[in-house]
Amino acid sequence: MSVSPFDSAMHRHLFGDAEVGRLFTDTAEVRAQMLVLGTLAKVQGEAGLIPEISGAFLHRAAMELQIDPDGLGGANGVVIPELVQAFRKALDAPEHGQYLHWGATSQDIQDTGLMLRMRQVLALIEDRLRTALSQLADMAEQEADTGQTARTYGQAAVPSSFGAQLASWGWPILRMLERLDGVRDHALAVSLSGAAGTASQLGRDPGALRGALAKALALSDPGASWHSDRSRIIELSQWLESLCSCGGKIGADILTGARSDLAELRLDGAGGSSTMPQKQNPVGPSVLVALSRFAPAQTAILMQPHTEARDGAGWFAEWLTLPALAMAAARSAALMGETLSALTPDRDAMAAGLTSAHGTLHAEALSFALAEQIGRPAAQSLVKKLAQKAMSTGTDLSKLVADAHPDIEMPDLPNLGQAPTEARAFARAVRAAL
Repeated sequence: MSVSPFDSAMHRHLFGDAEVGRLFTDTAEVRAQMLVLGTLAKVQGEAGLIPEISGAFLHRAAMELQIDPDGLGGANGVVIPELVQAFRKALDAPEHGQYLHWGATSQDIQDTGLMLRMRQVLALIEDRLRTALSQLADMAEQEADTGQTARTYGQAAVPSSFGAQLASWGWPILRMLERLDGVRDHALAVSLSGAAGTASQLGRDPGALRGALAKALALSDPGASWHSDRSRIIELSQWLESLCSCGGKIGADILTGARSDLAELRLDGAGGSSTMPQKQNPVGPSVLVALSRFAPAQTAILMQPHTEARDGAGWFAEWLTLPALAMAAARSAALMGETLSALTPDRDAMAAGLTSAHGTLHAEALSFALAEQIGRPAAQSLVKKLAQKAMSTGTDLSKLVADAHPDIEMPDLPNLGQAPTEARAFARAVRAAL
């Protein structure tokens, strides 16, 4: 196994994401940094901080030149010194090249380049979440009245509907989508504040220059240095982690529903076993759960405070974790849609579950019906005893309750409560949002 299963030739089909992976290649990183360097020179030229002709020249060159990432980085810990040197060498125009990377620091260029790539990551994820939500809305509406056993603490509890369970998967995803614009506005910001955040070599009006760079790159203006204020990285990581958690919930519930002893859910194209021909392993849901377990550890690293004006160790830790977290979230978003497309409910199995265990699933409804005659405490105590009798004798609980109180008005069973209504409300909310 390679160091990272995300780009392993054997395991990347499980955990990796080709589209997002391309954004975290060395080539993509260098291209983003060159775009920042060229755009910075352009706005500096327009502001009169460097010769305007040099700014325009550097901006155009940044669009046209190709710099091989091989050999960049090394002892400096950051790639920008070698990138600037290679850029100047490729220019072969020292009268203009001297103004490249004027007054900025490596972290400005790298952080801003990262935000350009994270913008694309978020756009890809958003499209996938919209697809998954649309699938969930359609399924929730279709299965709103499909009765299913709701389980708590691993035990059968009360009747619900499969549509309501689908809605319970979808509501958090819908909230994630609603939060995304706010995350973009705050997190996707330029960085331009120089060696220690003072912007001492960025002209008389560094704020205006930073705003111009933000506008040119279509990123937000942070209004201050964020070299050691990593709230933007933290906000991104928490959003990505929450997305993985949404996928983990879907995966875990499908793993339960697809168990051999329940068999309420089926997955087309599930994985096979090397030794047990009868098995169809729920691989996709298992990956969703695995990614949801992986993500919090990455966020925990990213939440460690950065010390002083700039913190090399904290910054390096981000390089180790944020790309992997972004990959996990993107894969989770894609796998949600893939898994839902392959998911089929077994309505007969769900219906059978509602009548299993001799009708004890309806104990709550029966106790409340009985409470109208004998009071809630007495009714609950009696139904509990009758439920035990039902299990020991094999007699349906409804019959035992009716025999004990023949004058009771028996409730309609199964009582799905608000489950169908909630399923349809979710479907309407998704369609209104999308």
